[in-house]
This record gives sequence, structure tokens and C-alpha cells, in this order.
Amino acid sequence: MDINIMIEAQAGVYWPEWKRIVRTVESLGFDGLYRSDHFSHGSPPTQAALELWVSLTWLAANTERISFGSLVSPAAFRSPAMTAQMALQVDDLSGGRLRLGLGAGWHAGEHRAFGYPLLDVGPRFARFREYLEVVTRLLRSDAPVSFEGETYTLDGALLLPRPARPGGPPITIGGNGRLRTLPLVARYADEWNAIWCTPAKWQELSATLDGLLVAAGRAPARVRRTMMTGIFFGRTDAELAAVLAQRGQSAEDLRAAGAVVGTAGAVRDQLGALATAGLDGVMLQWLDLQAWGRLEALAEAVR
Repeated sequence: MDINIMIEAQAGVYWPEWKRIVRTVESLGFDGLYRSDHFSHGSPPTQAALELWVSLTWLAANTERISFGSLVSPAAFRSPAMTAQMALQVDDLSGGRLRLGLGAGWHAGEHRAFGYPLLDVGPRFARFREYLEVVTRLLRSDAPVSFEGETYTLDGALLLPRPARPGGPPITIGGNGRLRTLPLVARYADEWNAIWCTPAKWQELSATLDGLLVAAGRAPARVRRTMMTGIFFGRTDAELAAVLAQRGQSAEDLRAAGAVVGTAGAVRDQLGALATAGLDGVMLQWLDLQAWGRLEALAEAVR
């Protein structure tokens, strides 16, 4: 099972922080680095935020090994054609290490503040389905693409050059929704990224996805299974207690919600349980970007 780090790049991250976290994650041996795609932390914004594609372009050009991507990029922020073009070119720049994470969007205050229509849930997911249709056609078709939907229209569109990786970067869809998200995963995604699940809950959702994939005529093994979840780690019991006090939740409550919590041994055991459940990778949400010593100790614990 791949062990990746995920950060909230709208929470005080600008170039100095981004460059350090990128270099640190690669040097410590983690498999990948993933980040959120938001304009702001809070409404109105209270902290620095580094734009998604600008940051990923720098990462692609300044790393050699780690995978990377968005968890996840809301459909309203950019046109699907622009997203497909940027993803194709950043993936090529990196030598084929991008995983393109896409989502319908959820942060109402952020969308309102910056002038993007979030829409009610039904229309939002209808738009997202069209978004996925456009992105996947542009990345996977070597012939010009025409498409006429309620939101998006293409007329003989073709991205050149074609992706160096056949089909372009893999599409990751994030979320746990059985009624809307998982059916879209079954139709469009190369990877499903669940959010904060216990092993038992994840297995239930994964079995639902298996059924949807079979119904869609796709082999379940064709879709990679990953999960983004919280990590609350301490090198000692005292340090762990301080981390939990800052969070304001107990270890038991956080584990019940699907987070990974503990010192080295407990973290290894919980990650082992996720691997046994069938996950191909986990993205550990690292919130304290000043705790470099703890991140190094985490890498040592799970290496």
C-alpha cells in the first residue's frame, strides 16, 4: 500500500512552505504528495493559499520520483477543457506522475466569495458528469471531440500534443456518496479516493463500487482504491496527547471516524489494517506544516 502525504494548501501555504514540503516528502521516502484545491481558508480568507496548477507545475519540474495531484479539484473553478490541457501538460512535464483528482465541489462560502456557482446538489452533480465526460474525451480521444451538453459544448476540439502517457493522467474521483459519487467513479474514474473511513466502512463502500463497476461492464480491478484520512501522530505518548489536545478530540473518537491515531506501533497497526482491507494507497492529511521532526519520525515509522 502506498503511503502518501496530503496537505491543505489554502491554510497558510505559499512558496517557501510549498517548496519545503515538496522536498521533504520526496526525501523522506513517501510515495506521493497530494493537496487540496481551494482559494481560501475561511470566509473571508484568513491565510495564504497557493494556486493548484502553478504549484503542481513547480513540483513536476523539481521532483523525480513522487506521485502527486489534487484531492480534489472542484468542477466550477476551471473549464473542463482548460483542466484537461493543464493536466496533460503537467503530467508530461513530470514524466507521467500526476493523478488528476476531480470533484463536484462543496464549499459554499468559497464559491460565493469568488463568484463561482456551486449549484444545488442535483444540478451540481449533473454538471460534474458533463465535466468528467469532457475531460475524459479530451484526454483519451486522438480524434477531434464534439459534445453538446447543458453546461459545456465542444466542436471539433483536440488537445495537441497528445499525452505522452496513453489516455493522459489517471482520473481520480473523491467521495463516499453511494447515490451520486460512486456511480460516476464506476463510469469515468481510474481511481476512487474515499474520505475518512474505518476499514469496515471502506470495505462496504468498496463492495458497492464493485457492483456498480460490474453493472457498467468494467472489471473491479481496473479502478485503484485509495483513501484520504487524518493522521494524528506523536513520537511519544506525551507528544500524542498534545496533538490530540490541539485537535480537541479523543483518540477513540478520531479512530472511530476513520483517522489514523497513535505513536509508531499503533500507526503501523492501523495502516496494516487498511492494507489488509484492500486499499492500494492512503493519503495522510498532515495539518501541522511546521512539525518537520514529527513528519520525519512518521516516515521512519511507516517506511
